[in-house]
Amino acid sequence: MQPNPVPLDARRFEGYAGISLWADVGGDVNAPPVILMHGGGQTRHAWAEAATALVDDGFHVVSLDLRGHGESDWASDGDYRLDAFVADLKAVISTLRSPPALVGASLGGIVSLLVAGESEQNIARALVLVDVTPRVEPAGANQIRGFMVGTAQGFRDIDEAAAVVASYLPHRQRPKDVSGLMKNLRMHADGRLYWHWDPRIMTREPTSHIDGFKTRMEAALSNVNVPTLLIRGKLSELVSPQSVAEFRALCPDAEYVDVPGAAHMVAGDRNTAFNDALIDFLKRRIGKSDPNRS
Repeated sequence: MQPNPVPLDARRFEGYAGISLWADVGGDVNAPPVILMHGGGQTRHAWAEAATALVDDGFHVVSLDLRGHGESDWASDGDYRLDAFVADLKAVISTLRSPPALVGASLGGIVSLLVAGESEQNIARALVLVDVTPRVEPAGANQIRGFMVGTAQGFRDIDEAAAVVASYLPHRQRPKDVSGLMKNLRMHADGRLYWHWDPRIMTREPTSHIDGFKTRMEAALSNVNVPTLLIRGKLSELVSPQSVAEFRALCPDAEYVDVPGAAHMVAGDRNTAFNDALIDFLKRRIGKSDPNRS
């Protein structure tokens, strides 16, 4: 059953070093907050159905465009270090009435894990990682990076963009109406359509290749002491069964869901199954009442 349409409003947050971050915000501000963090190269629209379902089920939702993505500012100094994303998320959390559940996919999941696992105090109430673990399969990471770099030259029209995406995601049924893809594209002065993210993001070293990345992620995961859920796409090119086994050894109390028919972009591949797993976990582990509310 599809959730009823719920209004979400665009809101500006101030991130690290004054950068403007835009989000879709909805739901009762006194309800348990949930921050949605998309993957690299995506925008907050990747969470459209999840955000609506969460608000419909009684949560306060902040679906954020990461720096350099969507409507959020591109970093004028090209600062796309993980620590800059971490500082952005902490700035958004500081505006909320109570600690949020952090739901992050890919890059958004990495940032969410670092915030939850490296903060001295529990500034998160729960953690949901969507197809991200300390171990990143290099072949899958290179495949995704290759797609992002290979499409950086843009598209002549939306049909070409849709065809390229369909070729890259053969397991996902191509929609009859591809107009929704425009939420992730912008037309430039040359008349071509480009992904709505800063291409300078791709000039930084791939996360999986950064010295100490896996060690840092493992340390953060070992330090997480809030309810945690890992949702993996069963067809994932980034998270292997070995990755999951290592994850569960480091965080034995974490719950785990494998979504059949989904690859790395779990929510987009199997929205209903993803939403069901996410909302079931949040209802069971953090409920729908704010402990700080009198």
